[in-house]
Amino acid sequence: MTIKTIIVEDEPLAREGLKSYVREISELELVAVCENALVANFAISNENPDLMFLDIQMPKITGLDFLKSLSNPPLVIFTTAYPNYALQGFELDVVDYLVKPYSFDRFLKAVNKARELLKLKNQSTINNESQKNHFYLKVDNMLKRVEFEDIVYVEGMENYVAIHTKTGRLITLMTMKSIEEGLPREDFLRVHKTYIISRSKVQGIIGNEIDMGTVKIPLSRNRRSEIISDLTGN
Repeated sequence: MTIKTIIVEDEPLAREGLKSYVREISELELVAVCENALVANFAISNENPDLMFLDIQMPKITGLDFLKSLSNPPLVIFTTAYPNYALQGFELDVVDYLVKPYSFDRFLKAVNKARELLKLKNQSTINNESQKNHFYLKVDNMLKRVEFEDIVYVEGMENYVAIHTKTGRLITLMTMKSIEEGLPREDFLRVHKTYIISRSKVQGIIGNEIDMGTVKIPLSRNRRSEIISDLTGN
């Protein structure tokens, strides 16, 4: 599998180091090296990359703001000297967060996560139009069929998601964004940065929590009115 890759990094030394790491992995095809987000914006439009190594602290626009501006971003691995942005990175569904200086082993671990996510995407285990009532998830080295009607809620766990069903919990390597796109919107709703719920399993709304019967799910305060309106149809 070839992974089209771009680097977005304003520091020349960091850029060269990252380029050398990328070239060590045969699957990574380096299609663009960008000094800032404005150049990267053009490169993404032209190259349609699968993976982006993105610095955070850059002139004019930060990596965080740049990622937020993209409607359909590639998979992202943040590369930064500032560890305090990790939570924001998680909220944006990035694959990994590399703090400079990072070793090749740590770099390879991040690439392997991206590879697995792209493999799942390319296998069409999500968003397969012929599969209206279920999808397949990679769980414990096997592809497990999961019926949509069995899902109660989905919980984000850094680079993994937990699918809570009527009978138990399944853990899979996937971003919240990927799983959200794979679930039918008429049946599921993202109510918090780390939670997606089944509309049919909702028992009620209590304050800033949604009662799912056996568990209460936090409701995004910023989107509370919008979500309640969506759920109730009012």
